[in-house]
Amino acid sequence: MKIDTFETLEKFRQVREQLDPGLFITALIAALLAAYAAAGMYRFFYERRGTGSQVHRAFPLLAIAITTLFIGVQLSIPLSLGLLGSLSIIRFRTPIKEPEEVGFIMLVIAAAISAATFNFRFLLLMYVVAFISLLLTRGARAWKLFTRDGVLVLTVPADQAPAHMSAVETVLKSRLKRFQLESSSIRDGQANFQYVFSGLKSDVPQLQAELARQVPVQSINIFLDRPGGIR
Repeated sequence: MKIDTFETLEKFRQVREQLDPGLFITALIAALLAAYAAAGMYRFFYERRGTGSQVHRAFPLLAIAITTLFIGVQLSIPLSLGLLGSLSIIRFRTPIKEPEEVGFIMLVIAAAISAATFNFRFLLLMYVVAFISLLLTRGARAWKLFTRDGVLVLTVPADQAPAHMSAVETVLKSRLKRFQLESSSIRDGQANFQYVFSGLKSDVPQLQAELARQVPVQSINIFLDRPGGIR
């Protein structure tokens, strides 16, 4: 396919002429409202777990930045090419502790792109579908299709982790009805293990004390999905 350079440049010139400050401000406001809506959904559905990295606090700045970048790309061919090189040096160093956080980040990115291209109907439809899907997921948990009472985060020395994992599981079997290892990571000489569980047979302090007696743990954090604990 042959590309006419002059025709492409003419299209960029027309976009630049059509984009006045009012449209730019409208796109930023739409992206900002979408970001606050995503942050509200995140807080409503997931923040009370207490295991996330509170990534929703960056949603407004993320939406404004992405909207501005995509509008700028539409106005300048050299900028669109240079953007690839400049973004390649950026690394996202904040650890993602919950898979839902990735989904919310992608939702904000999609909202910002929709605002930058002035597809406001698509943006609204996307948020309606996202909200309905989150409600259905919560309903499924309420009907015990997804059973989970809380999260246990355990930190032990990395060099001692393999030797003590059997002792950890022995304690969990005696104190919990069901549990499952959800994630594990090693960083700075520390091994972090995250378990999801249901059916706490004893209270939280007893579980923590038993783990501390059996394993040389550095920290034990238990986050209950239901406020007030499990009865």
